[in-house]
Amino acid sequence: CAGKYIASTQRPDGTWRKQRRVKEGYVPQEEVPVYENKYVKFFKSKPELPPGLSPEATAPITASRPEGGEPALSKTAKRNLKRKEKRRQQQEKGEAEALSRTLEKVSLGETAQVPSAPQASRAAPTAASDQPDSAATTEKAKKIKNLKKKLRQVEELQQRIQAGEISQPSKEQLEKLARRRALEEELEDLELGL
Repeated sequence: CAGKYIASTQRPDGTWRKQRRVKEGYVPQEEVPVYENKYVKFFKSKPELPPGLSPEATAPITASRPEGGEPALSKTAKRNLKRKEKRRQQQEKGEAEALSRTLEKVSLGETAQVPSAPQASRAAPTAASDQPDSAATTEKAKKIKNLKKKLRQVEELQQRIQAGEISQPSKEQLEKLARRRALEEELEDLELGL
């Protein structure tokens, strides 16, 4: 019972495979053809062109491309490209307008607060931070929201004291009530700055 041998080989990690004896007619796994069912075979053997059309008839079509090297576009494809381009331009235009509006708000905020010196010194740094992006605007909005929340808490506290729910307010609660006017002024300044 003579057979042939597959020589020993080295694995990628450096270890060695043993020499193996195989029967006559053995085909290594890597050389076995991939199975194709009858439908795959049919479509592979099928010509690319429709029946009756010769390959020579298609040659002038491929040669009649525009000089730009791109294939000729259909009417619909051209229309879609024009629409895309128009949309992109409108989007860029809209972004530019939004940026100019933001800059106008910033410059208006600066001119409105120039007459009084202490307010102008506060407005200058915030206006400078508004110009790079709308991040400063969102930060102002957050501050306004936070101040409104604090004022709401002060009002609730005052109502609870007046209603008699809190008979002896704590030191912190009294401080909170005392800060009410300062909070209102700060809120007004921020709202004017926007």
